[in-house]
Parts: sequence; C-alpha cells; structure tokens
Amino acid sequence: MPAAPPRGPAESSPGAAYGPSHQTPGVPPAPGHAPATGPALRDWLHTPRRADGPGTWAYGHRPRPAVAPDVTPMRQLAVGAIISLLVGVLAWSLLANGYLGTFWLWPMYAVTPDAWWVGTEQGAAAQDVYYLLVIAILVVVFGRLGRWPELLRRIFGRRTPPPSENVSADAPPAPENDLAEWPELRAAGQGDLAGRLAGEVRAGRMNDVDYTRIGRAWRSVRVDPSRLAAFAETVRRDGAAACLHPSGSRDLPVRAARHDLLVHQVRIGTVQDGERNPYARRGTGLALDPQLLGTSLLAVGPPGAGKTRALIRPVVESLALQALAGQAAVVAVCAAGTQLGPDEAYDVVVRLGDPGSVHDLDLYGGTTDPDEAAALLAEGLVGDLPDTDSRRAATALAQLLGPFSTAYRRLPTVPELRELLDGTPEALDGLRTCLDSGDHRAMRRELDARERHSAAPGDPGRALADRVALLDRPAFSGFFDTTGRTRPFSLRTLEHPLRVRIELPERGHGEASRMLARLILAQFTANAAVRVDRSLFACLVLDDATRTLTAETLRGVQRLRSVNAGAVLTLRTLDDVPEALQPALLGAVGCRMAFAGITTWDGKRFAEAWGTEWVETKVVTQRTVFADQPLTRAIHSFRKLVTGKAVTTDAVTVRQVERERWSASDLAHTVPVGHAVLSLRTVAGDHVPPLLVDLRG
Repeated sequence: MPAAPPRGPAESSPGAAYGPSHQTPGVPPAPGHAPATGPALRDWLHTPRRADGPGTWAYGHRPRPAVAPDVTPMRQLAVGAIISLLVGVLAWSLLANGYLGTFWLWPMYAVTPDAWWVGTEQGAAAQDVYYLLVIAILVVVFGRLGRWPELLRRIFGRRTPPPSENVSADAPPAPENDLAEWPELRAAGQGDLAGRLAGEVRAGRMNDVDYTRIGRAWRSVRVDPSRLAAFAETVRRDGAAACLHPSGSRDLPVRAARHDLLVHQVRIGTVQDGERNPYARRGTGLALDPQLLGTSLLAVGPPGAGKTRALIRPVVESLALQALAGQAAVVAVCAAGTQLGPDEAYDVVVRLGDPGSVHDLDLYGGTTDPDEAAALLAEGLVGDLPDTDSRRAATALAQLLGPFSTAYRRLPTVPELRELLDGTPEALDGLRTCLDSGDHRAMRRELDARERHSAAPGDPGRALADRVALLDRPAFSGFFDTTGRTRPFSLRTLEHPLRVRIELPERGHGEASRMLARLILAQFTANAAVRVDRSLFACLVLDDATRTLTAETLRGVQRLRSVNAGAVLTLRTLDDVPEALQPALLGAVGCRMAFAGITTWDGKRFAEAWGTEWVETKVVTQRTVFADQPLTRAIHSFRKLVTGKAVTTDAVTVRQVERERWSASDLAHTVPVGHAVLSLRTVAGDHVPPLLVDLRG
C-alpha cells in the first residue's frame, strides 16, 4: 500500500502532511464545480444553516413551529366569506330601501347645513359620499367577520416555500464575518494568506473540499504554531490546491448524494409530511454526520430494500470527501461487485481472492505482538461458534504465534499457521529446532504446552484449523502474506485520512467472507481504541454484517463513541445475529434504521428498543336520542325516514394513553416502499424519536 503520510507532533496527521516537502508533484486542475452540481462556493458559504435537532439537513433549512398552526380549511373560509357577503348585501339593501328607518342618516344631517337638503346639488353629492362611506364601513365589518383578507391571501398570496427547500443567502455578510474572505486568518494577522485564498474563491478555482481541507490545516496550525511556515509557503504557492490530501485528489470522480462539508453532513432523505412524524420535522431533509455515526448505526431490511443505494453509498461517499479534507478515515467492506463508487474514489482497494488485486490484507491487523494478534485472530476465526471459547482459542493461537514469531521474526502465513494447528510433524519439528538453536526455552515450553493441550477433549485447535483451512484455498493463494512480498493494508493506519474499500469473494467463498468480515470488525474496534491521534473520525462500513457480530465485537462497538469512531452495519434480518445478542446489538448502537419490508419478528425487536410514548386519544360514543314531546318525536321520525338513521348525540372522551411509538405490525406492513423508520442519537446524548423517512431521490 502507499506509504502513510508522516505524522506531526501535535494534533493530526493531515496537518503534518501538508508541508511543502510532502506536496504531491503536479497540481491537479481545479474542479469545475463547488460543490458538485451545486451553487458557487461563495453562495454555498453564505447560505444560512439551521437545525431543529439531530439529523436535520441544515443547509438552507427553514425551521417550523413545534405545533401545527390552527389553519382554517379552505372550504370553510370560502363558505364564511360568501355568507358574510350575502349578509352585507342584505344589510345594505335594507338600509337603502328604508326598511330599517332613517336613523343611519342622522350623522349625515348633523354635519351638513339644512339648506343643502332643499333640492340642491350639494345635498345630492353629500348623500352619494355618505352612501359610499356606509358601504365602505359595511365592507370592512363584514369582510372582517367573513375573513376576506385571509381568503384572498390564501388564493392570491405568494407561496411560502416548504421548510426543507434550499434558500439562497441573506444579504452578504459583513467582511469580518464573510467566510469567503477567511476571517480566521485575517484575525490571526495572516492577511496576505487570506487575500490569496479569497482571490481563489472569487476566481472560482476553489471547491468545497478545498475550503474545508485548508480550514482543517489552519486549525492544526493553531494547535501547533511550528507548522505556520510550511502552511504559509504552500498557500502562497498553490492557492486552492494547498495542503493536498496525499493522493493529490481534490474531489471524488462522481458524487451520488448531496453533501455539505461545512457541517460534515450527507443528505439521505426527507422526513415524510405525515401524522406519524412530529410537525416540526415534517418535510425537512434528513442527514447523517460524524456526531451521529459516532454512536454507530444499524440498518435492517430485506434484499432489494435499498440499504446499499440509499444508505451505504451516501455515507461512504461523505466520509471519503471528509477524508480528502483531512477529517476522516473510512473503511468500507462489501461483496465483490457492490456499487460503492469507482476505484479512483479510494486510496486502497483490496480485492481478496482476485489475483489482480494491487493490495493485500494484513491478517493480523498490523500488530507484531503475538498475544494481541492471537486475540484478534481468534475472535475472527471462531467468535461465532457457540461451543468454542474465544479466550481458549486465543490462548491456543498465542502458544503457536509466540514461538513462531520468536523463531522467524515474523508471524506465520496461512499455510504455515494451518500446518501448526494441524500438528504437522515437519512444521513442529522445524519450529522446535529453530527455538532450540536460539536457546528460547520459554517459547519452547509454550510450544510443548500446545502439543499437550491439543490432545485434550474440547481443545479449540481443531476448530481453528478448520477455519484457517477456509483461507488456505487456491483462490487466496498469495494473499495474507507476511514475508514482505505483497502490499498489505493494515487497520493500524486509521490515524491517517485514508479511503479504503475491501471486497470479499462472497460468491463461492461465503463462509470465508463472513469470517474475514468478522476479523476486520474485530481489528477495527481494537485499533480505533488505541489510536494516539483521535482527531480524525474513523468509520467502518459493513455492507452486510451477517454473522460478524459476537459478544466481544459488540463491546468493541460500544466503545467506539468515546474514541471518535463509529460503525455502520446492515443486516437482511436480525435473525442473522444470534438471538441472545439481538437486544445487546440494538442497545449498543445509537442509530437504528428499519427499512420497508422487515418481518414482524424484526419489527418487535425495534418496537421494544424504541419504547412507548404518551399520546392523546379521543373516544367518540354515540347515543340515540329519545324525545319526550310529540312534535319532537314527529321530527325525529321524519328525519329517520329520510336519512335511514336514528337521531344520535356524540360523547367525546379525551384521555392520555401510553402506546408504542411504532408497533411491530406497523413496521412490517405500513412503511411504504422506498421508506425507512430511523431513530438517531448523537455522541453527546441528544436523540430523536423514530421518524418515517422517504429515501427516494
């Protein structure tokens, strides 16, 4: 694999790699968009961003009130306006024709001379003016009673955009607050650098990745001022292409989702505008970001539900963009042929079982400690076997890996490990001879102990040998090499902003693929927790987590949120996880997602995890009215004859009841195709109850 960028003494590896000595030769051309298929960078920066809560697509968001306003139905408004108009016309007719007397004319006579009313033109003009004034008063009075202004606004008024519609910026901000002018650099006395970068923005040579990447590099300079000289030099020389990612890329070859790198969000859908969702969130965009993914996300849905298209690819794409900006590291694990973007969008592509793969996978996760390697390998090999203790398996492996590492200064390859586990005399004799020649008595005792334990009932050595045999196949020949002949990718590199895709040969090697995915998950949780530099958000995306979850890996997933890391896991059904682990799994992840088409059995688990809520219910009871008076009884009898129904009254009872937020039946039968029910929780603890989200488009 490519050499990892050197790390600096302080905050983050990106900041250290952004000096001029690490500049990729040849500056790539500036992208013709910023961001892709979106507005110009300056407009993108000036667009307001607001959020009503976790998961709100903040870009151009218009907040809504928490409760639905009391809006009169259009039909009721129209009927009221017509009735008030007719009453107003009737009132004027009665006044004008003298049916209500002449009292309403007294104000006119009181303010005019008596001589005007003796057949003069002044009297006729005054009467016309007075009539117009009375008509105006009637229009105002009955217009207000009939709510004519509201009706006219509803018919001819300007449409208010939906709350999730993007809006352009407000008036341009003041220069000291204009992000396109780099106020942070100016405030720190770096006006020349700010001017250089602002000129790149005005010239259209900078995109959203450039802006975010350089901003990240500047923050690393604030942490370690010794980097200022290198930062200033590369900005003056390269402008928008300064502080490049080690790959030299300034954007992805293609974007399939909408991204907002300024707040690290990717939009995955729209909250449905329906009664199942809170009013404030209806019609708003829904987005994911590291604060949510840091609690890990579990998505369950049948094949064809759109888990890869609607969730996995947008998340991987977002993290890849953040990696280019020096903010994240992503490892995506999928079956061969899964559409997660072109190879050019990744720094490392590992195709296990494909002879043409440029990169290999380090079976031991990059560690040289035999005990640590044994623990991780045991979890990956036999962690899913209920009758095999992973700790005993780790001890058995350590009794072989320790002596082998001591004797040969490396860990064994797959064929060598299989021979040792099988107890092949030639392999054991050769290892024993090498240990004796080096006078490694402690390791010799370890090897002898392994030979004694291998004959004991219930020894895990046989199960380990059987699982290792799955990797000792012609398809994997040349892979998992430890002799230095290949370019292995190691999960020890999570401290660098890498974009990695690992393809598993599920077709023909399904059992081996599940075992490798389990091993990668175990290595990821272990290595993410021991990173020295945790400024990068590290995320593992498993496109199919079937049979990869064990009690130990679940504990590792729970620990990720405290080390700025997370995992995204998808399952076809919760039955792909041992039943005893299903409650622990739903409790270990902060974000839970149920796609359309799940079974009622899966829905029951989600319903239990989401709990209940208090809601207001109305119970309407109808009671037949019995009249006492003869006339009333006659009217009721005539009404029943005409309508066919007895006269009844309604009694309404309002109660507060506790019910499930989403029942198992609702999840299985009422979620529309292309939708999912999603609950969210941030690393800080903020949470959002389950929302029905439209994932299409």
